[in-house]
Amino acid sequence: MALQRYFIHASKQYMSRCCVLQTNLKQSYCELRHKYSTKPIARQYTDRHEWVVIDNGVGTVGISKYAQEALGDVVFAQLPEPGAQFKAGDECGALESVKAASEVYSPVSGTVTEKNKNVEDKPGLINSSCYDEGWLFKISLSDNEEIKNLMSEEQYNKYLETDVEKDH
Repeated sequence: MALQRYFIHASKQYMSRCCVLQTNLKQSYCELRHKYSTKPIARQYTDRHEWVVIDNGVGTVGISKYAQEALGDVVFAQLPEPGAQFKAGDECGALESVKAASEVYSPVSGTVTEKNKNVEDKPGLINSSCYDEGWLFKISLSDNEEIKNLMSEEQYNKYLETDVEKDH
């Protein structure tokens, strides 16, 4: 009887360890990369609420948390095709939600290298993970100097505060 209790106790401990390990495995690659990354992510923002992260001359573009909250549940995403060329400020796509529709503007000039097909298939990723899985497209920069015209995260947060004050 004591041996049976020992095996039951040991198997419960083993199962609890397995469950803990399995829940750790459920974290996405982006979450783990962000958690263990030594390099901070430097997002640059436009006054139209797009963001871009530059890595080796390629920018990953998305919309800010503020923008996705203002839109509501996104139900459709029209993203630019790879090979398309845009100048900073050009309209390059559209997002539709249950509340409204909004154009997407390129924060920098360059050539689109990739679009997020997952977002086209599941536009709700923009709402659930606008900075990780909900990015929109990648663009190869043609003018690195344009980054200086964008806002840092701190500047963008101040911009949001002044923008909200204007509305009231």
